[in-house]
Amino acid sequence: MPVKLSLSSLKQTHWHEYLIRFVLGGAATVLAGLIGKQFGTSVGGLFLALPAIFCASATLIDRHECRKKERVALNGGRRGPQAAALDAAGPGLGSIGLAAFAAVFYLTIPASVAVAFAVALVAWGTVAVSMWWLRRKLRVVRHQRQHDHASANRLAS
Repeated sequence: MPVKLSLSSLKQTHWHEYLIRFVLGGAATVLAGLIGKQFGTSVGGLFLALPAIFCASATLIDRHECRKKERVALNGGRRGPQAAALDAAGPGLGSIGLAAFAAVFYLTIPASVAVAFAVALVAWGTVAVSMWWLRRKLRVVRHQRQHDHASANRLAS
């Protein structure tokens, strides 16, 4: 599936859903700041890495998908969680890239901050895109195996 921008989803979201995202994101940021103040910036920084609005977004995606299915008289109980899980894959893969960024930056910072940042940025992009590509390839292989297995079962019966 190619990545694309769709502004139509902005019309599907109610104002109070944006408010929920804003409040939860702000609360997560404030909590990270308080943790950082109490336990130091290293610990606080770990909590800032938390995708602050992810929880609210996953809930809203689930709700939107369920509503779409209900509009056409279908049960959206399975589609909603699947859509939210698919949306969660992006931050998960991106966090692996972020870990690569941190490791490369840590290892190269003695040379130069600018060089360390540039090299770490390339590492992050390479790892994140590679993880996305690998997930896509493994998913295709898994679906193909399931399809082959289902076909073999039909032929056997």
